[in-house]
Formats: sequence, C-alpha cells, structure tokens
Amino acid sequence: MYRMTASAGVGMLVLIGLLSATGCNVAYGPSIGMLGWPIPVSPYFQDQQEDDFWNNERYDKVPILGPIVGGSPPVAMDPPSDDQVLRALERARPLEGGIPFMHEIQRDNVRIVKELIDDSVDPEPRVVPLAGPVLLHHARYRCTIYFSETTHVGWPLPYTTVNEDAQEVIYIDKSHFHMVPNVAGGGPSSNY
Repeated sequence: MYRMTASAGVGMLVLIGLLSATGCNVAYGPSIGMLGWPIPVSPYFQDQQEDDFWNNERYDKVPILGPIVGGSPPVAMDPPSDDQVLRALERARPLEGGIPFMHEIQRDNVRIVKELIDDSVDPEPRVVPLAGPVLLHHARYRCTIYFSETTHVGWPLPYTTVNEDAQEVIYIDKSHFHMVPNVAGGGPSSNY
C-alpha cells in the first residue's frame, strides 16, 4: 500500500513538473508564482466597483469656480442630472428581489421634477488646502420622482401588482467653491 501511495505521489510531481514546463506557462525573468494566474471576479463586484468609480468621478468631487462678480447674484450650478437623481434613488431605496421569474420589481414611466430649495453662500471665506481662500456655495435640490412600480412574483402563487402612482422624494446637495478675489485687504472683498 505504501509503494502505491509513494509511486502515485512521484507520478503527481512528475505530472506537475511537465505541465508547468509546457506552452505559455514558460516565463523568463522573475516569477510571482501562483499570484501570476488570473483570478475570476464576479460580475456583481465588478459592477459595484464601476459604479463607485463613476460616482467618484462625476458626483463626489467639489469644483472650484471663479470669484463672484459684484453686482450680480451668485447663481448655483446646474441642477442634478437625471442620472445622478436615479443613482441617489437606487442608494436610498434599492430594488428588492431580483430573482428572475421568482420576484422582480420594475420602475417604468419615470418622470423627475427638480426644485431649488436653498441657494446660499457662506458669508466668511475659509482656507482649503491646495485651493486657498474660498467661499462655499450651497445649493439644495428637492427631486420628486414619479414612476409606476410593477412587482412580479412567480412562486408559490404567481401574481403581479402595479402601483401607477408611486413617488419618491430625494434631496441632493450640490455644493461648490468660489475663489476669493481680494485676500490682501484682510477680509472678504466688497464685490460679492
């Protein structure tokens, strides 16, 4: 019994040695061993990483605009895009279920109404590293999303419900900085 186990072990070592020395596995230079082999990643985690990157690139950065010109009221940036509103809705109230033919929820006929609630500028400038003295401009939007929500349940008793008058309210803050034109005078300039 021992001879059979020993010969099987030697055979496995020879087989591993032959497989590692054939084809594309031959590498010249430094090797990182098993870490050089590709590792499969679930599409769920890949989509999650792509969404995080998209949000960071598009919506999580605070822009720095030019100084506020005297004689004109400071105007907030553009209202949030439909994509930003729907992503905020998905974070606030994710679709439950998601098992095909068992339990699915769909949002159809989406209509978004955006209202500017607050548009204000801080009275005193603040110093931000790598940006210098800036004024913070606050803009707060109330986004009301009207949609029809369809729920399909397939088991144990198949049925479908439709809520034609579904609505959600999402509040989105879009703050940005304005450069301060006159800091040499010791305080904020009089032209904003």
